[in-house]
Amino acid sequence: MISRKMMYGMALAITLLAACGPAPVKQERVQVPVMEDSTFLTGTFFVVRHAEKNPGADSTLTEAGLKRAGKLYRMLKDSGITRIYSTPFKRALQTGDSLRILGKIDTALYKPDSTGESLLYEISRNNDWGKKILVIGHSNTIIPILKSLNTFPRDTIRDEDYDRLFMVYKGRKLTKMFRARY
Repeated sequence: MISRKMMYGMALAITLLAACGPAPVKQERVQVPVMEDSTFLTGTFFVVRHAEKNPGADSTLTEAGLKRAGKLYRMLKDSGITRIYSTPFKRALQTGDSLRILGKIDTALYKPDSTGESLLYEISRNNDWGKKILVIGHSNTIIPILKSLNTFPRDTIRDEDYDRLFMVYKGRKLTKMFRARY
């Protein structure tokens, strides 16, 4: 005869086996292709230094600087620029004011740095990759910005250089840079 302990043990074993259910079926993982955003890190960038400035830490433009800002407007007014990126300094903002006001183009601010990372961050934050953008910087930030856009400029920007315009076309596989003066 079966003892009571054995019956309880068998009942417990059957209950535990029933609770476990069938063994899980091993499913194969299906690889899902990752689709890259086709516009990320692409676009057309017009990079300039602010125009001639008055003395001082956060100075405004001189009369010559205001004229140069007007030249920049006339040169870029039909370029299809969708946003202006400027540092928060008065001289940089004034350099893009004609294009901003007359072209009704929004301006976004970025912090000037020695790597260009702040600009790239703001472009990403504003979802502006793949667009035409004017970037207004300073003598010590233009070259780092160009490098951050994957160009290899041999240029230097001296304190008296205000007339340089760098046009960078950045595609998914190819980056081209052109220089002009205005």
